[in-house]
Amino acid sequence: MLGYLVLVVRYQFMHNLGLALFGLIALFWLTYGLRSACCAFQLPWLKDFPVAENEVCPSISLLFGARDEEEKLPTALATLEEIDYPNLEIIAVDDRSADATGLLLDEFAARHRRMRAVHVASLPEGWLGKPHALQKGYEQSSGEWLLFTDADVRFRADTLRRAVALASAQKLDHLTLLCDVEMIGFWEKVLITFFGFSFQLAADPAGASNPRSRSYAGIGAFQLVRRTAYEAAGTHRRLALEVVDDMKLGKILKQAGFRSQAGVAQDYLTVRWHEGFGSLVRGVTKNFFAAAGFRLDMVLAQLLGLFFLDILPWLVLPFVHGWVLALAALSACMALAFHAGVALVMRVSPLYALTHPIGASVFGYMLVRSTVVTLWRGGVTWRDTFYPLEILRKGLV
Repeated sequence: MLGYLVLVVRYQFMHNLGLALFGLIALFWLTYGLRSACCAFQLPWLKDFPVAENEVCPSISLLFGARDEEEKLPTALATLEEIDYPNLEIIAVDDRSADATGLLLDEFAARHRRMRAVHVASLPEGWLGKPHALQKGYEQSSGEWLLFTDADVRFRADTLRRAVALASAQKLDHLTLLCDVEMIGFWEKVLITFFGFSFQLAADPAGASNPRSRSYAGIGAFQLVRRTAYEAAGTHRRLALEVVDDMKLGKILKQAGFRSQAGVAQDYLTVRWHEGFGSLVRGVTKNFFAAAGFRLDMVLAQLLGLFFLDILPWLVLPFVHGWVLALAALSACMALAFHAGVALVMRVSPLYALTHPIGASVFGYMLVRSTVVTLWRGGVTWRDTFYPLEILRKGLV
């Protein structure tokens, strides 16, 4: 009899514990999760803004750094050639490339009067390669607005005119755009759609336009910044040792009091981010631990969040009943719906939302791997240069 009572008490305790736990998880999705999803779908879309006429088009300097990009450069440069914008200069910075990147840029600049090629032979102390390249591009530029992008981004001809119309309509100093990511194969779609989902949930890009929110946003593919705002915020000198310099550009601009906004470009901007599962995992090694501020407590918090919010509700569905089942199912369904919406925006089948716990598990592995590799090496290797961890921590913004 005593043994039976112990079992009953133990069962009741576990049931109540599960009820409390999944009640909290469901509450998260019903409050913060639902708010984030609603805000994400309120972001302005580039396609909804008209093509700006010549007389309202300010001068723009399009700037990018390239290192060993000879494979992707020709396709991207071809789209830059087709950009329909009246007051545009393109400044491409060859960042110590060991392949034909510098030659390709010189040849393109020789054929197109709008483009200039700048060559960086060595990296000064106290700089990461990419921020330094963008800083050098800015120093050679003259535009009223600066457009920071990447060497592999493909533009539609009317992208800049629509972006200027959006920035003007919303009286912005900084506009960053979520671009179309070209995904091939099952694993790329699983990981990149989950990355898009987690970015919306964790970064809250819609909050960038709210001066009362601490959220900020910056996507490396497209950051259109008023020159005076960029200079007042400190330029890339403030970001000299920032691995996640694109996001932190949005941060310093917002902290300086300028109006920032994230929007959705879809196929007005296209990039082939990383090719294949292995490339995706390796490609974020330098980024994930850096995005956590090189802090182990932040990594642990992120891993716990991934497990409890994105994996556990799916795991327990076959084993629970009653209110615990209802709360777990509600949590899983809300994550599923959010993920499906992100997949649709990214122009992937919403059925990929069914891979949500798989994406979360691999995402957690990528975060652990980034942390372990960075700590094991004592720093980050980027663009063939090693940066000690203690230096990177001092450079955090």
